[in-house]
Amino acid sequence: MLHPSSADCHAGWHAHLSLAYARDSGATRLTGRRHSGPLRVQKPLYPEGPDVCHTIVIHPPGGVVGGDRLALDATAAEGAHVVLTTPGAAKWYRANGKTSGQQVQLTAGAGAAIEWLPQESIFYDDAHVELQHGVELAADASYVGCEILCLGRRASGESLNTGRIHQRTHIRRGGKLLWWEQGVLTPHTIASPLGLAGHTVCATLLAVGAAFSADLLAAVRALGESQPGAVHGAASTANAASGAPAGIQAGAAHWGATLAGKHVLAVRHLGHDSEAARELMLAAMRLIRPALLGRAALAPRSWRT
Repeated sequence: MLHPSSADCHAGWHAHLSLAYARDSGATRLTGRRHSGPLRVQKPLYPEGPDVCHTIVIHPPGGVVGGDRLALDATAAEGAHVVLTTPGAAKWYRANGKTSGQQVQLTAGAGAAIEWLPQESIFYDDAHVELQHGVELAADASYVGCEILCLGRRASGESLNTGRIHQRTHIRRGGKLLWWEQGVLTPHTIASPLGLAGHTVCATLLAVGAAFSADLLAAVRALGESQPGAVHGAASTANAASGAPAGIQAGAAHWGATLAGKHVLAVRHLGHDSEAARELMLAAMRLIRPALLGRAALAPRSWRT
């Protein structure tokens, strides 16, 4: 179980949630849960039948303020299939002189699969946030993860004029490091043409598992053509700190997909509309999920409520 720690986290809510899943009598079941602080799960759901356990992770306060620390670890034992999502957008409020943070650690055993599909994260002006995301997979396990970051509240006329968002992600499969990414988003890197070129919504989807086909990659890339005025390409800077290709055009939405080796498919979107980002990520999952997991595409129910 993860225990958040930081020199400046002496105040605020500290919440831990640990979940364990296993195959039992032909079904994936939530076999263990421990929590402290305001981080819990609702009753497991089975919209796809007993093979896949859908779990909604709840943070009852509804928002994260400076000094709050959240930690989640989830383990899917051999053959289990788990979908983790959230009931609404995560809101990261003004720092008030303290850094808030979230640590997520996901582990999948032999033949298991974990899908990490939270709703979007909204970062208010002057938010100071540390995000850590780790995935450990057995040699034949699979993972799909999607994150949508909204930098400021554009609909309310609020930009991220001050603040800092530090992200770190790693994925290992069979003990081999397949993905390592870290970066810092600040008003400068958001505005820079070498960063996000002023875009306020950044979405990333990572899929890890059996080798992906060239046809699937081409189909995912073609999704970008549906965006009016969009610029799309290979998103070749898969491990760039900001996730954005150099020299991107300000204003236009961007879409890209690339293979990082044979077993990692990375999809990126830059824009200004969180709903458009969500629909594009769902469209990508409709292509990727059947190919990777052998299951029909299914958007989490909470994404539609």
